[in-house]
Amino acid sequence: MPNQTRVVTPGPRPETVLTSTGEILTPPAHWSLLLPGDPGLTRRVKSAGPSWTVQEKRGRKTFSQGVWAPQANIAAAMKQLADERSTEAYAKRQLAGARRREKTQTEYVTTFRDAVFQFLAFAPIYQQLAAQLAEAVAEHATPVGSGTVARTKQIPVERRAEAAVIAWMRHQTTLYDEMKIARIKGERRDVRRMLAQQSRQLLEQYRDGVVVPPEKCKLQKALAKKLA
Repeated sequence: MPNQTRVVTPGPRPETVLTSTGEILTPPAHWSLLLPGDPGLTRRVKSAGPSWTVQEKRGRKTFSQGVWAPQANIAAAMKQLADERSTEAYAKRQLAGARRREKTQTEYVTTFRDAVFQFLAFAPIYQQLAAQLAEAVAEHATPVGSGTVARTKQIPVERRAEAAVIAWMRHQTTLYDEMKIARIKGERRDVRRMLAQQSRQLLEQYRDGVVVPPEKCKLQKALAKKLA
């Protein structure tokens, strides 16, 4: 069994794992658990020989809990990586990579903010308000690793922008975060759908150029609070 590479889940007791067939295994004495956090190190340890990748599913997402592997393989991979990462060439590659990522992120934030602005399509008298809202939504939704809809590539950016606006308004202009929603299947989805409809109705007022007193509009209040 130690010679077989596996994908497992956490076992019922500390330092045990559960196979896909329900078998409880204990890693060999000379194995150690490499915690997640360094993808490069994890890849090298996996490629060095048999290992058990521990994954735990929570809801729709799967989270890594680390990799069990021979301690010798982990130590060798750590030393090899440390030697490589201490070189000037590695430092230059890291700097170049960081600059590329920063440029890509800056470009995406601009693209996403523009998409939000286009989705809002506010009347001319509310162009400044639209720009402020687009900036606020982009600031919240675009950070790398945020896990928001803006970071997915599965839907067009126009739909990402729309979903991000509705999500922002749900948290900033409604009582959603204070609601006690019953633990009934579909209840939270129904509440979100209801609040989304309210948010769309409010947006329509600004698209139509309806005069909305700032002191009576939750959207303007929320933006004013952020800008204060």
